[in-house]
Amino acid sequence: MNTVRKNKLAIILFMLPASILFVGIIIFPIIMSAIYSFQDWNGITEPEFVGFRNYIELFTSKAAGFPKTTMNALLLAVLSVFIQLPLSLALALMISRGIKGERFFMTVFFVPVLMSTVVIGQLWLKLYNPSYGLINIALDRIGLHELAQTVWLGDRKTALFAVFLPNLWQYVGYHMLLMYAGVKSVSPDVIEAARIDGATDWQINTKIIIPLLKPVIKICVIFAVTGSLKTFDLIYVLTRGGPDHASEVPSTLMVNMIFDESRYGYGSAVAVMIIFLCFFFAILIKKGIKTEDYDEK
Repeated sequence: MNTVRKNKLAIILFMLPASILFVGIIIFPIIMSAIYSFQDWNGITEPEFVGFRNYIELFTSKAAGFPKTTMNALLLAVLSVFIQLPLSLALALMISRGIKGERFFMTVFFVPVLMSTVVIGQLWLKLYNPSYGLINIALDRIGLHELAQTVWLGDRKTALFAVFLPNLWQYVGYHMLLMYAGVKSVSPDVIEAARIDGATDWQINTKIIIPLLKPVIKICVIFAVTGSLKTFDLIYVLTRGGPDHASEVPSTLMVNMIFDESRYGYGSAVAVMIIFLCFFFAILIKKGIKTEDYDEK
């Protein structure tokens, strides 16, 4: 093993395939997007260098500007962190207690993660349908007749929250599984000692398990926030950013600019900003959530 480590040629040869894929699939497209973001290009004619004009327009456009779409994405991130993750944590704590059918419940909650997002979008389109959707039918049956008339995906006031619910349903099982693995890694001896000392389940969860889960929770928060910033497929299937840009997020704005408006430079500027925001918030969360002994000194 030591001989292999000392052999620099062997190290380079082993790393070369993965490095080529990483550069070709991730680094090169980012560089090209950064170059195009300084140009005015429709994908056909010769690109024209315009400097920071695309970035200036990002923050000054009144129709579907980048600030508005970023606020929508950040609102989805807040909902994910304060609704989706606590729900995932609660499910992980309940299932990890060794309840009957533990593996069955894990499978049920994780199945949506394995499903295609396009399929999930089509499913929720049917649920939200104002005429025959199960949501409005259920609301009408329990006496909420006025609420049952709501066009959830077609109303500016409800569209963004309506696209969050399918996201909650799809990924709550993903975060639950990560937290479940973290809970199971806690030593049973520690929990048993706490029970002997008279600790209740609530005290065990809040004083022992959750503090030990901080590294896992940090990762889940990073995934939830960055996932919200770059979310695309579900929103595109459900609303395409409408109505009147009420559910527009940076990724749908980027696609609309590139493929509908043929503004490759502006769309590339949006892509660069999405990458920047994902890295910025990932670093901010990593620095903001302290995990004590787990962090490097």
